[in-house]
Amino acid sequence: MRWTWQLEDPTGAPVDPASLDLEVSDWDSQGDAESWLGENWRDLLERGIATVTLFEGGTKVYGPMGLAAT
Repeated sequence: MRWTWQLEDPTGAPVDPASLDLEVSDWDSQGDAESWLGENWRDLLERGIATVTLFEGGTKVYGPMGLAAT
């Protein structure tokens, strides 16, 4: 199974990464997907992404998870 992040705007609506000139890949493992998010969450937040949801294949693993510090 492949691991993917769904990017979401402040209303929770999914955002197409291409609309932000981003290329978001998919990963072989949950750890790889989470590492990518750890390296890129600030950039995503600056581009208007408020939350993300992690999927394994078509199954939601967790989320939505907010990117803003509280």
